[in-house]
Amino acid sequence: MTTETYRDTWGIPHLRAISARELARAQGRVTAVDRAWQLEVERHRAQGTSASFLGASALPWDVFARRARLDDTARRCFAALERRDPETADWVRAYVDGVNAGLPEGAARTPEFARVGLAPGRWEPWTPLGVWLGTHILFTGFPAKLWREEAIRHLGPDAVGLFATDGPGTAGSNGWLLSGTRTTTGLPLLAGDPHRFLEEPGVYQQIRLSCPEFDVIGLAVPGVPGIAHFAHTGPVAWSITNAMADYQDLYRERLRRTGAGVEALGPEGVWQRAVRCVEVVEVAGEGVVEVEIIETERGPVIAGGPEGLGGLEGAEVRTCEVSETSDLDGEDVPSPLPLPAAHATALALRYPPRVTEDLGFSALLPLLRARTVTDVDHALDAWTEPVNVVQAADTTGAVLHRIAGRVPVRPRTNSLRLVPAWEKGHEWRGWHTPPYATLDNGIAVMANQRGPAAPLGIEFAPPHRANRIRTLLEQRPTWSATDLPAIHTDTHLASAAPLLNHLAALTALTPEATRLRDRLLSWNRHMDADSTEAAVYAALRTAVVRRLAAHPAFAPLTEPPAYPEVLLPWMSLTARIGFALEHLLKAEELYGIDRRETVRAALEEIATAPPATPWSDTHRVAPWRALPEGPYTEPGLAGDHDCVNCTTAVPGITDLAARGPAARYVWDLNDRENSRWIVPFGADGVPGNPHHRDQLPLWLRGELAQVITDWTRLTLEHTDLAEEAHA
Repeated sequence: MTTETYRDTWGIPHLRAISARELARAQGRVTAVDRAWQLEVERHRAQGTSASFLGASALPWDVFARRARLDDTARRCFAALERRDPETADWVRAYVDGVNAGLPEGAARTPEFARVGLAPGRWEPWTPLGVWLGTHILFTGFPAKLWREEAIRHLGPDAVGLFATDGPGTAGSNGWLLSGTRTTTGLPLLAGDPHRFLEEPGVYQQIRLSCPEFDVIGLAVPGVPGIAHFAHTGPVAWSITNAMADYQDLYRERLRRTGAGVEALGPEGVWQRAVRCVEVVEVAGEGVVEVEIIETERGPVIAGGPEGLGGLEGAEVRTCEVSETSDLDGEDVPSPLPLPAAHATALALRYPPRVTEDLGFSALLPLLRARTVTDVDHALDAWTEPVNVVQAADTTGAVLHRIAGRVPVRPRTNSLRLVPAWEKGHEWRGWHTPPYATLDNGIAVMANQRGPAAPLGIEFAPPHRANRIRTLLEQRPTWSATDLPAIHTDTHLASAAPLLNHLAALTALTPEATRLRDRLLSWNRHMDADSTEAAVYAALRTAVVRRLAAHPAFAPLTEPPAYPEVLLPWMSLTARIGFALEHLLKAEELYGIDRRETVRAALEEIATAPPATPWSDTHRVAPWRALPEGPYTEPGLAGDHDCVNCTTAVPGITDLAARGPAARYVWDLNDRENSRWIVPFGADGVPGNPHHRDQLPLWLRGELAQVITDWTRLTLEHTDLAEEAHA
């Protein structure tokens, strides 16, 4: 039998092969043909070699990738996979063979390779694991511990609760599950949208994988075989959101150089030899940079070294015993203890796959083969990271709502902040049992809020998106697949209430400010693309955020320690205030700041020249591209960070949306062909290709394309004699 590649009208690949192994090879090949540049960028990022063709702007990431030992971890995890699960390891190899077979054709049709003088390289069997790890290493936002450390140090322990929200760099999602009792067909529906940084090409690849064992449609991660996050096999479908769990730790390390290398002080008071080497990072047009790699018993050192870390050396360290069940609003952080000054401080990162040599790839084939929610449930027992909330349903009407992934059992202090490696009591002691949840009135909603994952994390999204989705779903007794896209595009902004409440209490305003206040108080609180009031609200919010950020009470947080550049977005005071604004405005007291007067001054400032154009004039798509292009104007958007239509501006910094729905989907368990999906741009990664941006107009309007699974409605593009037949 041949391996066949078909395309639908959107250019989405539909693959059919004789076996799961040949199908993996076909998936690798078609991904390389469609997205060669994206794959090679991700491979180089995982290896820490992207600066060799992207230049100095990519150097901070490469240094982080080297120091965090991403490529070495991927190699170790693949070697362990070969020992523990040789079938999956062989399947991954087949995918890599396909990538290598398709890269020459893909590179030849992609202009970026010529622009930077890059030739396609060779993928190794562990490269997909490296791509997965590189994509998700910052997913949980461990750098937020650096922020909390500084906030506690300068503002006290109450700052943890005030700023506890999904902040800069954190990925999120919406997802909802309706049981058959809440649908027009009597069988379940799944719908949602993952919120990630918007990239071009997109971070999700619409694809169909069909062989005698299974026939699955879904959203794959380019560079990784199978369909991990969002898929419909026919009998069963599943989807995920970020559980916001905390499963990575940062340790302060005391390091010293010796004649034999580098040593780290362990919790038993004994100096232990650390792994050390020097690697060279090539930077296009600028020569090479040497990077010292150090790894202690806790993990790789990602910042600092035996000579210290600017801003950390000599800083205070506070240790605390916090109840495992304590609430963030009442965290107990005792008085500080001085940092021992005899040796310099560095930061080591401990993350599960570095400890277990397992990235959860053994879940991927069982997921493709799943026929029931029980099969999905069992497959997810092998899931490692990122830690997700999972929803699933099958054609018998059964449903599943659970957490999947590994979260270490350790003191709550580890989750809150940096912990000293030289003190006892911060070790990992096994793994949490993943929690399960049930449906309420036939509905389950996941939107990164506190829920079943609450015991496993620190910072969660506000409940606004989850509450709004449930409110909308409760407005009808039953729903159909064609009804649900209206939920995706809802623009109500519940988090506007605290600022508007302050506005309502203001008196003795100038006439201009009075008129502007009255406009905002009568506004419907929807961040619609054509709403001028939404633009006025956003301008006022920005002015308030900037005034708060400039207040002397926050001055110590304006200059963070000399952390690696890739971690600095989590340290942005303005961004932190912007995302936590409703908490800061509602708090009983805020470090002596007169918030009402702050709002008054911001209103008077904006009233002199309020925005006269709609929200979409400044709230525009801002996708990440590995190669920056010249000036361009992307289309305007509706929505905002706390809307169901979660297109994230950064209040106080920019109205542009670098983060938003990286895909939208509706999975219908009654009829898979009645399912729907969309991505922000298109199926093809080559600029100028008809399918490079053909889905963007639908995505902007909140429309979804219908899933097509009838082979007679598809166009055969490519056939290839199966490798097994050659053999």
